[in-house]
Amino acid sequence: MARRVVVTGASSGIGAATVRLFRQRGWDVVAVARRADRLAALAEETGADTVVADVTSAEDVAALAARVEELGGADVLVNNAGGAFGSATVEASDVEDWRAMFEVNVIGTKRVTAALLPSLRRRAAATGGADVVTVTSTAGFVSYENGGGYNAAKAGQHALLGALRLELNGEPIRVVEIAPGMVKTDEFALVRFGGDTSKAAAVYDGVEDPLSADDVAEAIVHAVELPAHVNLDLVTIRPVAQSAQHKLARGLLSPRA
Repeated sequence: MARRVVVTGASSGIGAATVRLFRQRGWDVVAVARRADRLAALAEETGADTVVADVTSAEDVAALAARVEELGGADVLVNNAGGAFGSATVEASDVEDWRAMFEVNVIGTKRVTAALLPSLRRRAAATGGADVVTVTSTAGFVSYENGGGYNAAKAGQHALLGALRLELNGEPIRVVEIAPGMVKTDEFALVRFGGDTSKAAAVYDGVEDPLSADDVAEAIVHAVELPAHVNLDLVTIRPVAQSAQHKLARGLLSPRA
């Protein structure tokens, strides 16, 4: 029986790359996102099952859980849906941007995890283990100017996972957190800056080899495919050019003379 993984936020970036890699490794995949056209194209490319759903909608998440049960359950959940909205100071930023970030990053993770845990438990009883993998961010550990809302949302997501890992102690269910630093994708910075292409491009200007969506997907799949008794609680993944949240080299990397 092929193992099955559910991947949220699957229509682009890290989510789509994760779907592709799991399919290449022979997994059954349920790709979840809001954009039906993107999911249809991904399904055509990879053969993944798809569910059009918004993780901030209780009704959508309930329908997702029902569909996963129809397919026979899931061994792994990858909570990847998330995002950053706006780039302004704590004082000047829009409360609605903060609300949206908490809804998708924190409450969305809670909704989907709670809805799919019964399925994960049933598969764990049959196979010996299951996984909840969640993509957070180094932004949840080190704050930076004009990112207070995203910092707070990702810190909240990290705290949620810490509590979940404790609550699941004694069950064969791993809780894995993948915390990327700078990842260059088609949409993340563009969405954050409201479609301003020049501001989005400036984020990566001069940075040699920022992480790609494929790099993060490799970390996700690696964590899941380790022996069942090995749990990567927290994986921090950055490009070599980014030594820390606030320490980024722009320009060619070269040894010092």
